[in-house]
Amino acid sequence: MEPSAGLQRTGRYGLLLAAYGLFLLLGAAVFAVLEAPAERALVAGLQAARASLLAEHRQCLAEEQLAGLLRRLLAAGGYGNFALSNGSADPAWEFTSALFFVASAITTTGYGNMVPLSDWGKIISILYCFVGIPMTILFVRGLLHSLLPIVTFRPVQYIHSRWGLPRGHVAIGHSIGLGLATLTLFILIPAICFWILKDNRTFLESIYFCFISLSTIGLGDFTPRIMSPPSLHGFYELSITCYLFTGLLAMLVTLETIYQLQEIRALVRFFAP
Repeated sequence: MEPSAGLQRTGRYGLLLAAYGLFLLLGAAVFAVLEAPAERALVAGLQAARASLLAEHRQCLAEEQLAGLLRRLLAAGGYGNFALSNGSADPAWEFTSALFFVASAITTTGYGNMVPLSDWGKIISILYCFVGIPMTILFVRGLLHSLLPIVTFRPVQYIHSRWGLPRGHVAIGHSIGLGLATLTLFILIPAICFWILKDNRTFLESIYFCFISLSTIGLGDFTPRIMSPPSLHGFYELSITCYLFTGLLAMLVTLETIYQLQEIRALVRFFAP
């Protein structure tokens, strides 16, 4: 490679790196502008409710007692246990919840609403993920190796041979169709189901939950326990465990199909250092 060509490649990669850094800064600025007012309104509402409660019960409730109780409730909520009722709290570590926890851990979704309480639980989590994440990658790569010829290569080859259409155009059309099918089957339809089954969730929140889950972001603000009534927690967690595995596999097949496009590969080579 000539020195000038190497400098051009380095310059293109530097330009990409600068654009990526600008993208991060722009995203941070947008979220800061959008979310700061909502946070201030939330804090003001909570402070007003706290002041009203203390004023109403000032003879029997000390401010320090309320603050201590709230701290304990928030700490319990951070571990996935919301013990707010007088009866027995809905246990967070029955089998279906534990299955959902390990599935979200080894798929790196990690909603963060459910974490080990004991030291041994933390140690086992490290060891389990140390083994489980590579096993999941190996499992998924094996399935992709088997599915891509069926889902991507053969359909493109068949349409190209049967109707004589340019292979590149067929591949692009197939990628678009596969992407739309994946979005419909694993984002839109599940979101509609969540929206119908959970009355107090908006359609946007349902779409948000599905996308956050399948993109393995797993922010933890919406989880199966939050999205379902207590009587259906186990069913929801088991269903979403299956949904995670099938949806992630479909997303990976779609992304790998898009990556196989000549235009995408050329773009990667263009910006490669």
